[in-house]
Amino acid sequence: MATDYILFIHGVNTREVREQPEYANSLIKLLQKTNPDLQPIALYWGKVNEKAETDLLNKLHASPLWSKMWFREFRERQILQFAGDAALYISRGIGAQVINTLTTQAVEGLKNAKPNDRLHLVTHSWGTVILFDLLFANRWDDATVPGHDDVMAIRDTIYGISGKNPNPLQGIQLASLHTMGSPVAIFSLMDVSPGKDNTDSTDGHDITPKLQKLLESLHEARKGKKLPWRNYIHPGDPIAYTLEELMSSLVDGDKKYLDIHDMITQEPGALDFVTEQTVLALLHGGDAHGSYWNSNKVAQEISSFL
Repeated sequence: MATDYILFIHGVNTREVREQPEYANSLIKLLQKTNPDLQPIALYWGKVNEKAETDLLNKLHASPLWSKMWFREFRERQILQFAGDAALYISRGIGAQVINTLTTQAVEGLKNAKPNDRLHLVTHSWGTVILFDLLFANRWDDATVPGHDDVMAIRDTIYGISGKNPNPLQGIQLASLHTMGSPVAIFSLMDVSPGKDNTDSTDGHDITPKLQKLLESLHEARKGKKLPWRNYIHPGDPIAYTLEELMSSLVDGDKKYLDIHDMITQEPGALDFVTEQTVLALLHGGDAHGSYWNSNKVAQEISSFL
């Protein structure tokens, strides 16, 4: 009997504390109510960036002007954590450390997977960008760059992507993809090269060629069945953006490969119109950004593909 593996990748909490290793427990419990045999793999990379961001924060606190700044908590918790994780991951040194951490955990978690098993990916926030970069960006293809071997190892575990093994038709097949509070729309701008079509870009961060190949391989293996992709958005989450139209234009212009839909996780309440466009709503955006892990709607949608 085939087994459903669910691999989670966290992003940035943007609340009082950073994500902890148990970040996915609430969502896993909701999923196991109807799918007790699923195999969850919660990847955790939060400690890798912590020291560098703490050092920066200490330097900011040392400034005599810091106490005069407005929105200090918002700057420290939401802007610094999000932008800081982005800057550190894009850097070669810290990025390679994050990749090593994720690859070690992912390869261990999938070591017993069989060819007929199914893999479901659930990513949160900046974790979506990390996943796409790890699987599809050509900046890791050079064998001399730090992190190359780790990236090739995890690519070789997934059907439709080739790492060091030139045959991409191996490994566990992706059965569904779920992105929560995703900023991928913003970072897709890194794929755009002036003066030429985006899909032909040779920029080191470009994900489109390898993602296109994965979708083509899965389309054939699934006998023409589209890959389900659900993008979950809390309306108060300032980091979440829609993806349906963007991804269709990047890799699925004919809408042949992806069954992709943006989904609102919480409908506006009767009084939400009073605060929805105010600074108060923005300052509480971290709560919305972390809400997906406890969402029955998210759990029900993921369960429908298990």
